[in-house]
Amino acid sequence: MLLEVRGLAAGYLGQKVVSDIDFDIAEGEAVAIVGSNGAGKSTLLRTIAGLLGAMSGRVRLEERDLTRRPAHRIARAGVAYVPAERHLFPAMTVKTNLALGAYPRRPDSGALELVFGLFPRLEERQRQRAGTLSGGEQQMLAVGRALMSQPKVLMLDEPTTGLAPKLARSAFTALEGLKARGLTLLIAEQQVPLALSVADRGYVLENGRITLEGTPEELEANPEVRRAYLGVA
Repeated sequence: MLLEVRGLAAGYLGQKVVSDIDFDIAEGEAVAIVGSNGAGKSTLLRTIAGLLGAMSGRVRLEERDLTRRPAHRIARAGVAYVPAERHLFPAMTVKTNLALGAYPRRPDSGALELVFGLFPRLEERQRQRAGTLSGGEQQMLAVGRALMSQPKVLMLDEPTTGLAPKLARSAFTALEGLKARGLTLLIAEQQVPLALSVADRGYVLENGRITLEGTPEELEANPEVRRAYLGVA
């Protein structure tokens, strides 16, 4: 397994938000963490990324223990995180935002070609300030900036946040392209059908705990998932 999470618990001000989290991701696999708003998805990804300290448990990447390491070291180890808020530098150009994604290394021309190949709109707007982009373009830029670090695992927190349905589907089409290139993906999303459309496996997070796991077909056939997340009785 490329990424292993075992017994992970984390939260805020001494209160646990997620507890006893166990899951694995193999190299080249896409895994979805699905659940309603407030289930703990963002807390889980922020803890893996090192932005929030773990209360217990461990996170390992290629047998390397990343638990409680600072976020910049986890990023350098190969875990890239795209937050729902995107956190772009609005006054800087698209190209500068992308270059900052490679920091502290110099931007790699191959990585830039990959980003522009996936998102031609970014190449067209590379001299435009990030703050003037549309919501969909900003999401492309956030993903592209993460790709500039040439990660081993790309984690995306609610990639459809603020996007119209058509743009949300386009975002997941781009993720399918990344998966086809062999990139390992961990996607936290409350739009369950979209998340499962690109995933090899999925986990359902409820009240900070994983309650179900399986292939997309297994989860879509589960009565609880169909009722709670797919709108099917």
